Amino acid sequence: MKSCGVIVEYNPFHNGHAYHIEQSRQAAHADCMIAVMSGNFLQRGEPAIIDKWHRTRAALQSGADLVLELPYVFAVQHSDYFSQGAVDTLSYAGVDAICFGSENGEIAPFLAAHETLKQHGEEFHSSLRQHMDKGLSYPEAARFAYEAIGLEALDLGQPNNTLGYSYMKQMLTRHKQITPLTIKRTGSQYHDQQMGGSIASATSIRKDLLAHHEMTEQAREAMPILTANELARYRHKNELWHEWEHYFDLLQYKLLTLPAEQLQLIHGMDEGLEHRFKQAAKKTASFDQLIDTVKTKRYTWTRLQRTCVHILTGLTKNEAQQSLNTQTPYVRVLGMNETGQTYLNKQKKRMEVPLITQPQQWAHPLLEFEERAVAAYYSVLPAEERVKQIATEYGPPVRI
Repeated sequence: MKSCGVIVEYNPFHNGHAYHIEQSRQAAHADCMIAVMSGNFLQRGEPAIIDKWHRTRAALQSGADLVLELPYVFAVQHSDYFSQGAVDTLSYAGVDAICFGSENGEIAPFLAAHETLKQHGEEFHSSLRQHMDKGLSYPEAARFAYEAIGLEALDLGQPNNTLGYSYMKQMLTRHKQITPLTIKRTGSQYHDQQMGGSIASATSIRKDLLAHHEMTEQAREAMPILTANELARYRHKNELWHEWEHYFDLLQYKLLTLPAEQLQLIHGMDEGLEHRFKQAAKKTASFDQLIDTVKTKRYTWTRLQRTCVHILTGLTKNEAQQSLNTQTPYVRVLGMNETGQTYLNKQKKRMEVPLITQPQQWAHPLLEFEERAVAAYYSVLPAEERVKQIATEYGPPVRI
């Protein structure tokens, strides 16, 4: 069976995602579409609007054949580590190709960009360090460094191009057996706040849902009906859709009660940031206020959100460093349909790492991090539902 991988978050799954899966299937001539998906916390340091199990079910109902989990320690990271974990996972799963959406829509500029960076690597990193020393964030410093080496054919200021380029680097340097493919992103842009028509960004859909606290006609139009049903079912059962403000009380409590020496050990707490957080926690009454108070030119909103997630889960610098400097140690299945199961049955004997369908089958620190992330994510649910949802972490994959 020919397979194609996609790297996703589905927060939530919408019509643009369905288009991506179908176009990727065609571009790769794939029999099986495999999605590697972030769990309950996402790359930009946000809680997913609904949990990974409901998002898995929505994906399987709308085009994916197999959904694998991107481990937490890779999922809540900047693009290079995020890409490393995702491409490793898809490589172990034996994909023939990986297809990503991009603003560019053509693979040649990505290949050319990689060659340019190989030839001018020292110049790039020198420029990157200089701009970061001036107090710029990594994304801003990288943009200037790309310009410094004449990398102009590919606009790496665009979010999907940036992620796509990170995927390309992993494939071309560490997983050369995988064919890179891209399709042009259609409809709304990644960060668009406004909804419009049947193709809308996940950002605008979340904004609409969280503002109205119910499923609106606009949101329903922008996603498959089965996704809308999963969203509605989750809210009815758990009395909420997840957003950062639900976690503010827990976060504030941790910031105020943990000694600065302990906070300093948390992954992402650099250059005395723990003191800024502790001071801000004393005088802010919402998550947005907290981040706005701590934010600087160097410490972007996204970077601070990631650090906040690590505070909730207790991920330390030492734990992160040990995990991120190794390849993904397992492949965990979140869900599959009949096609996905057939593919796995053929592929699992060739896998270089364990295939995990239930976490208790295998002990590993990364699975312990998942348990901590699950406990933090479901902490905002009503007590009875919280117990039920935590138990799903140890159950079987979703099957449809």
